[in-house]
Amino acid sequence: MATVILVRHGRSTANTAGILAGHTSDVHLDGLGRQQVAATADRLATVPLTAVVSSPLERCVETAEEIVGKQKELKDVLSDASLTECHYGLWQGKHLGELAKESLWKIVVNEPSRARFPGGESLPEMQQRIVRAIRGRDAQIEAEHGPGAVWVAVSHGDPIKSVIADAYGMDFDNFQRVHVDPASVSIIHYGSSDPDEDGHRIHGAKPRVIAVNTTGGDLDWMAPKSTTAEESAPARASDPQVGGGAGH
Repeated sequence: MATVILVRHGRSTANTAGILAGHTSDVHLDGLGRQQVAATADRLATVPLTAVVSSPLERCVETAEEIVGKQKELKDVLSDASLTECHYGLWQGKHLGELAKESLWKIVVNEPSRARFPGGESLPEMQQRIVRAIRGRDAQIEAEHGPGAVWVAVSHGDPIKSVIADAYGMDFDNFQRVHVDPASVSIIHYGSSDPDEDGHRIHGAKPRVIAVNTTGGDLDWMAPKSTTAEESAPARASDPQVGGGAGH
């Protein structure tokens, strides 16, 4: 498969106010958030991206537009509502300090598989929604651009955490152990599964989590490079790097 770079939006005005924004409109990046996003766009500028797909909420669109602005070939941000924030229902717009007093808070933190927000989504529903969207888009991009394609999905904290947890094969009750900072970069390669005897792809290739929650460092190594058969490892793109591999 292609490689997806998961980017959380930069720090927002709701983040600094301690508000659970959810689907609230007109929540924008704050001053530091704009600086964070500019730095992330600079990191990604050397990687020829095939697509930048974003949650339609303003803080993500602003992040995605900064990334596209530093690309040589891309001109537009693609919007995908499946990448949007969890629907927190009646919790949306409330202060986190206030929500922490609710009995549901302990379930959200310790048993997220049982957590459903009043009038909103359950956390497992959120994970299913965004994982399906990321995996589906990844397969589509590989079909259009080849297995070396690299693309960006701009989303929110909980959705990105749930995608990483899925890629690791974690029990969902442990997904809160994953941490993603504003404007951070996480990288997943889903891998192409082997064809069956009829030539059809077998679903369920195991992903490789290449990086989580990085906010600095050179990403030049992600640009496609031609290698000889002896230099390429592992033997198949879908194989794990037994022994750890040579790195980038």
